[in-house]
Amino acid sequence: MQAINDSLITFDAFDLQQPLREAIRALGFTHCTPIQAESLQHTLQGHDVTGKAQTGTGKTAAFLITIINDLLSNPPDGERYLSEPRALIVAPTRELAGQIAADAEKLTRYCDLHVVTLVGGEDYGKQHRALDAEPVDIVVATPGRLIDFVSNDNLHLGMIELLVLDEADRMLDMGFIPQVRRIVARTPHKDCRQTLLYSATFPPEIVELADRWALDPVMVEVDPEQVAAEAVDQKVFLVTTADKYHLLYNLLREPGADKILVFSNRRDQVRRLADDLFRNGVNCGVLSGEIPQHKRTRTLNQFKSGEIQVLVATDVAGRGLHIEDVTHVINYTLPEEPDDYVHRIGRTGRAGSVGTSISFACEEDSFLLPPIEEKLGFKLECTHPEEPQLTPAPPFQRPSRLKEKPPRPRTRHRR
Repeated sequence: MQAINDSLITFDAFDLQQPLREAIRALGFTHCTPIQAESLQHTLQGHDVTGKAQTGTGKTAAFLITIINDLLSNPPDGERYLSEPRALIVAPTRELAGQIAADAEKLTRYCDLHVVTLVGGEDYGKQHRALDAEPVDIVVATPGRLIDFVSNDNLHLGMIELLVLDEADRMLDMGFIPQVRRIVARTPHKDCRQTLLYSATFPPEIVELADRWALDPVMVEVDPEQVAAEAVDQKVFLVTTADKYHLLYNLLREPGADKILVFSNRRDQVRRLADDLFRNGVNCGVLSGEIPQHKRTRTLNQFKSGEIQVLVATDVAGRGLHIEDVTHVINYTLPEEPDDYVHRIGRTGRAGSVGTSISFACEEDSFLLPPIEEKLGFKLECTHPEEPQLTPAPPFQRPSRLKEKPPRPRTRHRR
């Protein structure tokens, strides 16, 4: 959740329930971001909304405030049953679901609403016990684990009053739409629930799904390119492949480089790069899809707290993570999709601060720059590094943390 101090509309302009108003005030937020101001005027009236916005614009708070205010304004009649949530939020990744749930806990601190998170990679039994502890109001879930609970008859979606589908384009990219279709089919008909769908982009498939799942939705939009341009100082270094690591090492040692996200496209690149930095004495962590969930959570917490200076990640961290005070985002390899560039640099320059984005363009991937510039609507500043920035990194100080795979045994073929 974030607020823009120079926004014109305050949260006091909306008719919010007092416990929710107190929670917003306790978090220090007074003014709405553009997506919050645009969304809330429609969603608080019960209208369905399709929102075009990237993470970092405040959309999470927009739909959470809508849900919480509606649940408080319309307390259930009669006896409630376990495992029958009133609101469902579906998100594509565990990290995003966890962040949404954490924000929901903050916004429900002064009211008696029960939030449960259902994500893969964590203990199913523990999540089942959380559902059985007391009637649940809000479930935040990833599609796969949600399907598991519904299929096992451990979760019932027939009482859903509000449905949120967050980062719908990402769920499309990750192949989750068939699962989401099954989930939506288990909820009440669209004229019996309120549906909010948010997506950074609206390809034809998402437009079709929005029309199918939402009832006369109002479209609200925040231009992601404008957000990126205003909040982040972007630069591109033209560098050879051989010099990329030396440049990265020296940039990490410059004043002000306090909390840095380094992106690379492939898991093997991320592993090797993080290991080289570790061997050079840099406190860093790794975040990619192959890392077990408990390790990802621990690494994120260490990065947020400042225990580690650098987080090397694939695009699994490009969306949905709310990490305060990220000073630099470094694209060690340029993303193949321009949208991913916007999402990556959106990890810095948040909550009114200005961040720094540095991209490396070498002979292998410089052809990816024009589509990114077309997406942004302006040319990026491309410069060559200064000579001191290319000083060779020192010899490794620590042994490698990577476990080398044993060579495959050779087999003798009989003739």
